[in-house]
Amino acid sequence: MSDTQQTHTSEDAYQHTNRLIHETSPYLLQHAHNPVDWYPWGEEALHKAQQEDKPILLSVGYSACHWCHVMERESFENEQIAALMNQHFISIKVDREERPDIDSIYMQAVQAITHQGGWPMTVFLMPDGRPFYGGTYFPPADRRYGRQVMPGFPRVLLNIATVYEQEREQVEEQANQIAQYLRDSSGAPLRVQNVAGAAVAPSYSMLGAASRKLATDFDAQHGGFGSAPKFPNTMALEFLLRVHQHRQRGEISEQALFSEMEIVDSTLQHMAYGGIYDQLGGGFHRYSVDAEWLVPHFEKMLYDNALLSRLYLHAYLVAVDPLYERIVTETLDYVVREMTSPEGGFYSTQDADSEGEEGKFFLWTAQEIRQLLDPHDADLFMAYYDVTPRGNFEGKNILYVPRPIDEIATEAELSVGEVQESLKLSHKVLFKTREMRVKPARDEKVLTAWNGLMLRSFAEAGRYLNRPDYLQVAVNNATFLLNKLRAENGRLLRTYKDGRARLNGYLEDYAFLADGLLALYEATFETRWFVEARKLLDEAITLFASDQQGGFFDTGSDHEALVSRPRDIMDNATPAGNSVAGEVLLKLAAFTGEESYRQRADEYLQAIAEMAVQHPQSFGRVLCSLDFAISPVKEIAIIGHGKLEPGNPKDADTRILVERINNHYLPNSVLAYSGVDEVKNAEAIALLADRPLKDGKATAYVCQNFVCQAPVNMPEELEQLVLA
Repeated sequence: MSDTQQTHTSEDAYQHTNRLIHETSPYLLQHAHNPVDWYPWGEEALHKAQQEDKPILLSVGYSACHWCHVMERESFENEQIAALMNQHFISIKVDREERPDIDSIYMQAVQAITHQGGWPMTVFLMPDGRPFYGGTYFPPADRRYGRQVMPGFPRVLLNIATVYEQEREQVEEQANQIAQYLRDSSGAPLRVQNVAGAAVAPSYSMLGAASRKLATDFDAQHGGFGSAPKFPNTMALEFLLRVHQHRQRGEISEQALFSEMEIVDSTLQHMAYGGIYDQLGGGFHRYSVDAEWLVPHFEKMLYDNALLSRLYLHAYLVAVDPLYERIVTETLDYVVREMTSPEGGFYSTQDADSEGEEGKFFLWTAQEIRQLLDPHDADLFMAYYDVTPRGNFEGKNILYVPRPIDEIATEAELSVGEVQESLKLSHKVLFKTREMRVKPARDEKVLTAWNGLMLRSFAEAGRYLNRPDYLQVAVNNATFLLNKLRAENGRLLRTYKDGRARLNGYLEDYAFLADGLLALYEATFETRWFVEARKLLDEAITLFASDQQGGFFDTGSDHEALVSRPRDIMDNATPAGNSVAGEVLLKLAAFTGEESYRQRADEYLQAIAEMAVQHPQSFGRVLCSLDFAISPVKEIAIIGHGKLEPGNPKDADTRILVERINNHYLPNSVLAYSGVDEVKNAEAIALLADRPLKDGKATAYVCQNFVCQAPVNMPEELEQLVLA
């Protein structure tokens, strides 16, 4: 009998239950009652395919994916389609967020076969895992799109089964070719040279060239890059903030079509006022389906909100625009409210759909607003957020801000303050009402890598905005990850849900968590966070380093054997593990003086630099790391009287020095602190060694390019040194 069993329990009305019922991933559990005889990825499924000589049908998606839900509803819940799958294939369902290695390998194959990709991803494999055909979404029956007919899933299944059985030699040849392509791609050395054959030496001029290239793709009318659909390319914008600093100091002179701050400010303002931002509850949706940032794809991803909150924070430090500070706090408050587990972990995603309708939770009609607010407040709210009886999305309204508030105030013959007060009251009423709606489903698995991204955001916001509550969120998260996401042998794990941590961590898990822990150290000066970050990167070098090819592999040396060993170098929705590892290595070199860290990072970044400059939208975080490698790094050590404790009057002179540093955007710097007699801190962080107090007062030491300036006590002197 198939493991897709018939169940007849009184507590359970499901007709089918398959092996996915034993998984922790919410996405896999969503499919546990399909009539499809699903397997999770693993030895059991692969052995079954080889034993029965059946092709594997691999389906990859994630819980917040709208079209994944559609394909499940249309095909995987269909008894007839499920029967075809069960008869001809061994069907494996994978959560791409849990298994980025599987997703990366087979997405590369699908893109090679079809010249496009996306989710749901459907790939057909030989019993040993070699792919031979693939695609994305397939409808349940043949469907016409313009002049093209998309074949229905049953037709695809039958055709693949027939070809596999009757044209096996051709299928084997196709599988061999694709497998070889995958192996060649992951194993190619990173040795990019110029036309003369010499290694390319990174320079400020290269950073300027990348900035100019980004400017050519800038949408001057709406902000962002390119046209619809439009994604918030946070890493490219972070890079432009760095180039802006170099231009201010005269280190980059070649002019671009638009200045770096024009691009950053326009994009951040359009996103903040657009429908991609949840105007009522805070936080960003995944992307905009139009060029104007009005109509979002309504899911919310932890990583987007981590990267965007950090970008707005850094832009606030540069531009001191209160809008940017507001977006940071509203976004992080949303994460605390909606996306934080009682244990301190951050959940992964919220769906686009609720009650079977995309965006229903976030939409409003003019009638609803008039029923909830008094006429005066309703008029102001609807004018500010452009709410109309006709609506801007399927007869309802996405809240967005098309005009500045002073225009609304002038039309209403009110002061800006009076309009703001009215909007504040209306927000409270509508938010309270919205909270009573059926919320979008939430994927409550905790992913180490994504948590590392958000950990850094909370740590930096706590540091730069003087928010002890955000620092406590960061401390709770770091404590949770280090306590719960480790195997008995100390190996970092990937995912946690319902008390179970599982799956070996990938490069991005190690790199992102180490990055977050370093940010937490610089915000709290608790040496344990630095020690843990360094330990993680040392482990990552052992597990993932690709000494012959350059950089790091995504999977560890202890990982299961797959068709190829993936090594992602491009930044996508999240940065590549290699990109973040490069910058963490450089920071560790600055903290410790260990040249081996810098050498490893420099070799990788030098090899990839020219490619990153040619394609800056795909290498935004690489370019940030490259900037750190090129720039003189400010190594700042502050020595005080002892452990910093809130309210301690002895710490006042120390805190003044720290605050002066925290008033500025200093991406190419590291900051360490120790009490004068705390020997263990200096043992862990060489930057703190042999640093006495000057005149018995808190003292700052600033070093750069192996040269240290004279120690200073005065905050004005410190400010001059770090800004020089």
